[in-house]
Amino acid sequence: MKQTHKTRLLDYLSQYKSITSLEAIRDLGNTRLSSTIHKLRSDGHPIETKSIKVPTRWGTSSNVAQYILKK
Repeated sequence: MKQTHKTRLLDYLSQYKSITSLEAIRDLGNTRLSSTIHKLRSDGHPIETKSIKVPTRWGTSSNVAQYILKK
């Protein structure tokens, strides 16, 4: 079976339970995470969005979306 952004993301979420856009770029090569999440939700997968604070390289913090697969 050919791997797609959807199948790679589902495998990742099954293993790690959550993902941010930085992790998606770094680990999956997916630069359009929110689009892939939207497609998975349309397919019926229960994915929750949570806002989390992460440190920036300038010593401040920023809010980013963390997507969590609910079972």
